[in-house]
Amino acid sequence: MAQGNNRASVLRSCGLPTGAERTSPFGDGSAVFKVGGKMFALVSLDDDPGRVTVKCEPDYAQALTRQYEDIVPGYHMNKKHWVTVSLEGGAQADLIAELIDNSYDLVVSSLPVRARPR
Repeated sequence: MAQGNNRASVLRSCGLPTGAERTSPFGDGSAVFKVGGKMFALVSLDDDPGRVTVKCEPDYAQALTRQYEDIVPGYHMNKKHWVTVSLEGGAQADLIAELIDNSYDLVVSSLPVRARPR
């Protein structure tokens, strides 16, 4: 496991962007991060080593799943637009942070201007 690539650091990264809110619509086993009422990240809380699922551009998602064994099409999500990253595998902490930021940006760009965080 890459240093800093743990659930606590992923949860911090998900909570950093402006307007990000942590919710638990699926129960205590997962943390869902939303912006403007729309999900941009899902972090599993009741498994080890953990997973994070994020929104991703389809072409980039395909490239990631080919390059990394620990990045797979989104678990229980639209496989074209979401990827799930195991926190145990070879994906580096900086890549995971980048994927979280990209997911947030994708969701914000899809929001009406009045719903975007300031």
